[in-house]
Amino acid sequence: MEETNNELQVGDIVTGTVVKIDEKQVFVDVGQKSEGIIPISELSNLHVENPADIVEDGQELKLEVKKVADEEIVLSKKLVDAEAAWEALQEKHEANEVFETEVKEIVKGGLVVDVGLRGFIPASLVETYFVEDFSEYLNKTLEVKVADLDREQNRVILSHRAVLEAEQDKKKQSLLESLETGSVIDGTVQRITDFGAFVDVGGVDGLVHISELAHSHVDKVSDVLTEGQDIQVEILSVDTENERISLSYKNTLPGPWSGIAEKIQEGDHVTGTVKRIVTFGAFIEIEDGVEGLVHISQIANRHIGTPEDVLEVGQEVGAKVLSVDEDEQRISLSIKEVELEEEQGDIEQYEKEDDASGFQLGDMIGDQLDKFKNE
Repeated sequence: MEETNNELQVGDIVTGTVVKIDEKQVFVDVGQKSEGIIPISELSNLHVENPADIVEDGQELKLEVKKVADEEIVLSKKLVDAEAAWEALQEKHEANEVFETEVKEIVKGGLVVDVGLRGFIPASLVETYFVEDFSEYLNKTLEVKVADLDREQNRVILSHRAVLEAEQDKKKQSLLESLETGSVIDGTVQRITDFGAFVDVGGVDGLVHISELAHSHVDKVSDVLTEGQDIQVEILSVDTENERISLSYKNTLPGPWSGIAEKIQEGDHVTGTVKRIVTFGAFIEIEDGVEGLVHISQIANRHIGTPEDVLEVGQEVGAKVLSVDEDEQRISLSIKEVELEEEQGDIEQYEKEDDASGFQLGDMIGDQLDKFKNE
């Protein structure tokens, strides 16, 4: 019997071996009377310039029958590849799997990649930042995830950005878990707001509240920090669930009490402002952030019922330093001692003036006596 191609049906999947490659088609031996033909348009779901870029002589291919005639068998490689690709992509999508793909074309709005069929990475899903020129991405291999899959619309949307963001999230979580409350770390000021400054501490931003910028009152954050400034901060707290870090800048700076014993010593006279009044006395600020206590017994050189009888908040007063304890951050002051010294000074001045007046009177009387005697 004469051999024919009639035993093949459209839609059949066959295995063939490449026997010849032309400019616009590929000839394949599929065990039939006639060789099968794969038109260049049926080689790939991507644009093909040269069939030799896709297949080579002797290569074994799985193909789908598109057309059968007595003298012609038209085959498709891309249909078989597409079917396998759709199944593989669906599995990857469901598993949220990361896989590699090669960029084949640069088009308006993004990148075309080969995933067994034509996949597209929109410009917004290429990187975590804006990219102006995509020319360097041609033929580059990227890790991607499936962002959207619609077989009816023949739509395959992939994302490289999702892979990068997942890696960043993993690093961020690892960093958050490694941070320890109380430790001092390096950071860079990223953004300044009315209520504080956000500081990058290794890929995660933490907040330095305005109250944690300095030991003294701060009106504007920009008075203390500038964007881009490298600083050291202390970790106050870490909330890994909400990815929040509270930081302190002032805790890394010398405190107002540091070296205070060298600045202020027992017996010194200081001037300060009444900051707080309590039942047992009053706290006087004598340096920025440094307050000393005037016990009620040291407020006046007379008996008083309450500190408010003599003092009021905001009042400026002079006091004598009774003791300084830098380690315990305590300074004892006395207003009474200043008053007593002033009174003693007044008495001594009075006595001095009185003595001076006595000598002058004696001299004057003596002169008059001498004159009287001479007469």
